[in-house]
Amino acid sequence: MKVIGAGFGRTGTLSMKAALERLGYAPCYHMVELLDHPEHGPLWTAALRGEAIDWEDVFGRYESTTDWPACTFWRELADRYPDAKVVLTVRDPERWWHSIDSTLFAASRAGQLPSMHAVAEIGQLVMGATFEGRTTDREHVIRRFEEHNERVRRGIPPERLLVFEVSEGWGPLCDFLGAEVPDEPFPHLNEGANFRAMIRDLARGAG
Repeated sequence: MKVIGAGFGRTGTLSMKAALERLGYAPCYHMVELLDHPEHGPLWTAALRGEAIDWEDVFGRYESTTDWPACTFWRELADRYPDAKVVLTVRDPERWWHSIDSTLFAASRAGQLPSMHAVAEIGQLVMGATFEGRTTDREHVIRRFEEHNERVRRGIPPERLLVFEVSEGWGPLCDFLGAEVPDEPFPHLNEGANFRAMIRDLARGAG
């Protein structure tokens, strides 16, 4: 593990996955990996319930992480992989709230997360652990977002941490990682569209 993504979902984490893989930190673990590796579900469930797990059972072949559920364990992963650098993806709190409320929270309210699927189960556990289930409480959710970001800023030494908005492009990320800037635009993937596609995949898989 060389790069640990500590930012919450909906902060450009899918774009970060593509960017890190383009820079050679591949594969990158993102929530969508659970679609292909449902066997990881019980490991994440155990971790989210406070049980000790062997992180190599999840990350043995991965060089980087981003998004939930891994960002929930940024401190444990930073300790387990002391040579890895940490990237905290951030976003304007109000814009982040509107993004997560219109995707993950909306799908949950509409009953569109099939409970038997690993992604859905982990998503529900993350919402419980991170937001105490209060996903309709805008002020509470934003407060948890800001508290998380502050904990990461305080908990990781400055020389090991990059606080990053994907709108900044390649420059800060490549400088931090010591990588050459690719001769192509930074990936800006439509995460809202991707999330809706994932929900369709989940629905087909549950049918």
